[in-house]
Amino acid sequence: MLVAACPAAAKVFTDAAGRRVEIPDAPKRVLPAGPPAAVLIYVLAPDLLAGWTRAPGADETPFLRPEVRDLPAYGRLAGRGGTANIEAVLAAKPDLIVDVGSVDATYASLADRVQAQTGIPYILIDGALAASPDTLRSLGLALNRETRAAELAAYADDTLASVAEGVARIPAEERPRVYYARGPDGLETAPKGSITVESLDAVGAVNVAEGGTGLARVSPEQILGWNPDAVVTIDQRFATRAKTDPIWSGIKAVRDGRVYAAPSLPFGWLDAPPAVNRLIGLRWLASALYGGGSSDDLRAETKRFYALFYGVALGEPELDRLLPPAGAVPSPAGAGR
Repeated sequence: MLVAACPAAAKVFTDAAGRRVEIPDAPKRVLPAGPPAAVLIYVLAPDLLAGWTRAPGADETPFLRPEVRDLPAYGRLAGRGGTANIEAVLAAKPDLIVDVGSVDATYASLADRVQAQTGIPYILIDGALAASPDTLRSLGLALNRETRAAELAAYADDTLASVAEGVARIPAEERPRVYYARGPDGLETAPKGSITVESLDAVGAVNVAEGGTGLARVSPEQILGWNPDAVVTIDQRFATRAKTDPIWSGIKAVRDGRVYAAPSLPFGWLDAPPAVNRLIGLRWLASALYGGGSSDDLRAETKRFYALFYGVALGEPELDRLLPPAGAVPSPAGAGR
């Protein structure tokens, strides 16, 4: 991203859509346009977060800094199911609006429209998983938090490189065919290339869903036809139900006990939302699909990630909620972009 000098304590920021936006040199209140932006602002500059798109639930707040737990929720401007309106944006009194995620003409048009209606600068940041280090550095530059951003970007660089190196050692024929299940019935999924399933791509898994660009409903017959080696989900209710549901009993992954539910507090580890919270999810997913790492290693890495990104020190009870012992059930939570 390019930044040019601008008078009156402002700067010109060139966002991921190529829009040149005059923004405050040091913003004081930043409003997220969607859940991925809320996560990114929180990890970089929790003191600047004007509010949430969705109020954190009681199960999520212990995994957040105390000072942000009771911030108001203003709804979402971008993505599916937008609920915020111009009045809500003005009520938040932000001096900058940020959206993080897919960057295309639709999101750029929304940004231009909201900016014209409110007079509040609105920037778009690429939220692709592979771009996580640059995503952090870019928003760090916009928020005048370059040092913090560099620290988090270094972790992102290391995680992406470490996972990629591990995957490169696995022969293509040994990489599992995976179905990504969303929703309480598991019948919502996303095809390869969608921002929703970038974690699958990053760990070398073969996504059985093909075609399309976004979330879609599929039938039980389609899943039976795909007959995946493993099922990965962000919904613990579905993971529990699939083990005894006759609709799913004929699928190889279910018969082999390879249904994996990702942790989801305070944000989903694979999705919900698709933001930098997925970095710890990559390590979990690689371990789930391929093994090769001890549970102690993953617990230690989880403590490190939560301290660095979320500013939360995890004790053993919190770790047990995220990474429960065999047979226990983790707590569900989360919301997508």
